[in-house]
Amino acid sequence: MTEDTDEADAERDVRSRIEEGTDRAIEEFDERLIDVLSWVLDTETRARIYVYLRANPERTSEEVADGTGLYPSTIREALAELHDDGVLTREKREHEGTGNNPYEYSAIAPSELVSDIVEDVQSELNAVVNLDAYLSDEKEETTEPITITVSEPDDDVEDGDSPE
Repeated sequence: MTEDTDEADAERDVRSRIEEGTDRAIEEFDERLIDVLSWVLDTETRARIYVYLRANPERTSEEVADGTGLYPSTIREALAELHDDGVLTREKREHEGTGNNPYEYSAIAPSELVSDIVEDVQSELNAVVNLDAYLSDEKEETTEPITITVSEPDDDVEDGDSPE
């Protein structure tokens, strides 16, 4: 073997390990994101649907089932619940010809999703902070030291840049 061949093999090995590490990191991030959204949206199924529809808006229940790999009946039930909860919007799909015009679903923005739960989370955190006051015999009036504010992302910050 020549020295050039050994270097090329070593370079391919390094690239392969980097790609595997990157793939693993992305997969772990995706799973952590699903875990957080499962907490926010109550189930993993609902979280997977939300993520799919953020990436692929205006999809029918059949398209969501195909895209997520979940059972169509599970998808239809979860879509109805998510729509009732205000997490999804839906519009009739317009097409020419006869037949049924199915609904197209889209997910609300993450900032809207978070805004809907902030008050509940803030209240629960303040209850924990005030636990000692609640447990004491004094039953003094508690304070609410925790305030959570949700704001829209800064449109002026480009990908990869950090806000100043």
